[in-house]
Amino acid sequence: MSSLDHFRLMAPYNAWMNTKVYDAAERLTTDELSRDRGAFFGSILGTLNHLVAADLIWLGRLAGHPPLSGRIDLSGLPQPTSIRLIVADDLSRLRPTRERIDRLVVGFVDGLTEADISGVFDYHRTDGTAHRKVLSSVLSHVFNHQTHHRGQVTTLLTQAGIDVGVTDLLALIPDAD
Repeated sequence: MSSLDHFRLMAPYNAWMNTKVYDAAERLTTDELSRDRGAFFGSILGTLNHLVAADLIWLGRLAGHPPLSGRIDLSGLPQPTSIRLIVADDLSRLRPTRERIDRLVVGFVDGLTEADISGVFDYHRTDGTAHRKVLSSVLSHVFNHQTHHRGQVTTLLTQAGIDVGVTDLLALIPDAD
């Protein structure tokens, strides 16, 4: 499997898992979602907000990178400057943003070429620090970051009595002939 094929698997997996997590989270009240559960971002809702803010930051960086310019339409979406931005204080208001981000990510990845992902990506962190990395490595980080924090959310949901169900990437990998 090429790196490009890998990302074309990860983007729909990411969207599928976000749907499963949001469906499960909707079974809790806003108070339960907002309750500090000792996670790094406090609550389930806080962690979901972090994921949305971080993805928006990365999409903004990608959209501003000249070889990729024009491939991501962020119009009407918040442009966070912090990974702690509360994009929405309610799951029903956060979910449409999450769903749009997931569609943007899938479309963006579907449009990438091997030349794109092997190219150098220049960006600045929110603290202004400049970085220069190979795009495929950055995309690996973005998907890994989602998986990491979604894992925290699924644990918090399980502790709250909510089963997210199957979360394995293997569920989306087709059987070989």
